[in-house]
Amino acid sequence: MPTELPNISGEWIDKIFMLRPSGFEEMALQTFAYQYHFNDIYAQYARAVGRPPEKVTTVQDIPYLPIRFFKSHSVVAGDFKPAAIFESSGTTQTVNSRHMIKDLDLYKRSFMLAFRQFYGPVTDWCIIGLLPSYLERNNSSLVVMADELVKQSGHPQSGFYLYEHEKLFHTLKALESKKQKTLLIGVTFALLDFAGAYPLNLQHTVVMETGGMKGRREEWTRQQVHDFLTGQFGVPVIHSEYGMTELLSQAYSGGNGLFYCPPWMRIGLRADDDPLQSSETGSGIINVTDLANIFSCSFIATDDAGKIQSDGGFEVTGRTDNSDLRGCSLMTI
Repeated sequence: MPTELPNISGEWIDKIFMLRPSGFEEMALQTFAYQYHFNDIYAQYARAVGRPPEKVTTVQDIPYLPIRFFKSHSVVAGDFKPAAIFESSGTTQTVNSRHMIKDLDLYKRSFMLAFRQFYGPVTDWCIIGLLPSYLERNNSSLVVMADELVKQSGHPQSGFYLYEHEKLFHTLKALESKKQKTLLIGVTFALLDFAGAYPLNLQHTVVMETGGMKGRREEWTRQQVHDFLTGQFGVPVIHSEYGMTELLSQAYSGGNGLFYCPPWMRIGLRADDDPLQSSETGSGIINVTDLANIFSCSFIATDDAGKIQSDGGFEVTGRTDNSDLRGCSLMTI
């Protein structure tokens, strides 16, 4: 019997962010039912692969929409005028994805709660963004996230830097002298440029790379990037963020490229030769369930190859052969 459609209200949104592991499957099935009913593109895809609601009785039955659909279609659940349109960075040779956002507050709630889960109150931190290529655009979900973190931190030295590396160097030294907890979040090529010119000994700063070489430098593996940055900054590990334009939630790595999700987000794997063959262990191509992405599609088949560990953490090990380069995922292990 098909799952009953949920009433998407403020109470439902609250349930997403208070979700316990035992309730994930039921909420995922209800989300599938809602999005099948209100998202025409997703419904067409589900029917095409033989997974209409009457054949979806467990989360393993839910079909995952190939991420490339965001390049060619408006992937929305319902009829609304978007409050914002996020666009992927990509490269000059690629068609960028576009994500229609019904409610910016829903996105902000998702990333603020996830940040608190992994890093504690944002007011404890000075937030510094080194995101030059993203700041030069006005439709980046990463900039919206970083900007809100800067505002919510309330620290007088929180802010963004384009290419003012010398100013950033002196700011970080001043923060270190005060033993201020600091998050330096940066696009990979900018962090490498800054670290190469201004080595530092950071004892109170978390360095977080968001991926993205953007054709600015020779491609490095993630391990090469992290080895260079730890050496130049004197930090034990480099943190990372796994997010994308098409989602409203992020996973975080506290080091060694091992990511963990907030409770309303899960990672699964599919076989390279069969998109409907799914697994929650081993290696494969990453599927993401993001229950916060209720007004778009919560079930996304990415082009990232990955590996899931026994404790639920996951690694991103590369890209599928025919996928486009993405601004936040241009590196391999």
